[in-house]
Amino acid sequence: MDFQLSDDQRALRSGMRDLLGAVFDRDRLRAAVERGGALDRSLWRELGAAGFFALRLPEDEGGVGLGLPEAVLLFEEAGRALLPGPLVATHLAAGRVKGAAEGEAVVTAVDGMLPVAHLAEADAVLLVGGEAVSVREARQAPQAPEARELPDGRTLTGEALRAFLAAARPVRSMDPLTPLHRAPAGAAAAAGRVPTGRPPTAEGGRAASERTRADTDRAPVGSEHPGADTERVAGAVACTGVGADRVAGAVARTPAHAGRLRFEAALLTAAEQLGSAVRTTEAAVQHARDREQFGSPIGSFQAVKHLCADMLARTEPARAAVYAAALTGDPLEIAAAKLLADEAAVRNARDCLQIHGGMGFTWEADVHLHLKRAWLRAASWLTGAAAEELLAAGLGAAGPLPRSSAAYGRPVPEAGGEG
Repeated sequence: MDFQLSDDQRALRSGMRDLLGAVFDRDRLRAAVERGGALDRSLWRELGAAGFFALRLPEDEGGVGLGLPEAVLLFEEAGRALLPGPLVATHLAAGRVKGAAEGEAVVTAVDGMLPVAHLAEADAVLLVGGEAVSVREARQAPQAPEARELPDGRTLTGEALRAFLAAARPVRSMDPLTPLHRAPAGAAAAAGRVPTGRPPTAEGGRAASERTRADTDRAPVGSEHPGADTERVAGAVACTGVGADRVAGAVARTPAHAGRLRFEAALLTAAEQLGSAVRTTEAAVQHARDREQFGSPIGSFQAVKHLCADMLARTEPARAAVYAAALTGDPLEIAAAKLLADEAAVRNARDCLQIHGGMGFTWEADVHLHLKRAWLRAASWLTGAAAEELLAAGLGAAGPLPRSSAAYGRPVPEAGGEG
């Protein structure tokens, strides 16, 4: 499979980088930080006019008519520039919410127990099952509309959604560019994410206190509901239509998942993480070249060289995984891509901060913004623990490796035989 970009894809990525350089340069980034992450509606409309949100809509519906691989390239550039706002939700809502494709509407997403980003500024809320409900209608409707079935099989009433919105309260966000709101657990469960009738730590699950160190490194803000974190997503295959044979064995052990939209959201978030990892690598290398100590650039010191090399070694496998997942749409490959991109974004930001030394810890430096956003994204859509569970289920469903494979070039020796 050829992952080299075509000339058109390279032009698309270059055009997006030029656009963001013109409408969201560093001065505007810092201005957004100073106003607490409040969205700039004119910037949102600029993105809409450029086709950022309507990229995958068919041309006869007013879209650009491109696919997921091209969307990944644009979201990579958005992550590189630290573009704020619910970009993924609005992109997914194009064609579902009036004005989303044109950038006239800001759409955020309800994703279970996770805090909701930019809720106060949103014109609509996209549910994980793919249904969109107007914020104004949900808050102002005199009576609750009839219940309706979501694609994942759960029922959501307008009254429950209004309760969620009314109960949401601002919470402190680690990312100064992403204001957050959270609703009580009951309202989140009614929104269709948390399985009802089961305790938070269902059999086979892990309590929050039992998370691995890797989970904490990827998302120290705390991720999903503990039960939902381990009851994984093999049921989504029925919605995606791909990879069914790879995870069929896990279906009986896992509940239904919200489906295709959640995987697409995870992949686009992984693309943002990839862009952030690329940018922090570039910033670290540039600083290592420019900063001198003991009469030499610090990049000439072996320890700094190793840090920069490690950053690149994390970024390129993540890039390959993200690009491959965009081509196949396979849920397992998306899970692997999210896992690798989360690790690259978080660890690269940490190493970049280390290379910058004391300067990296200051508010004026942008390194901490990449680290905080990377933490926040790592806890979104498909967490590290969720991706690991999905990959493990896929490996279990695949069965043992064959005793002979052309990939090895020779039979695998029996135990005790010659190596």
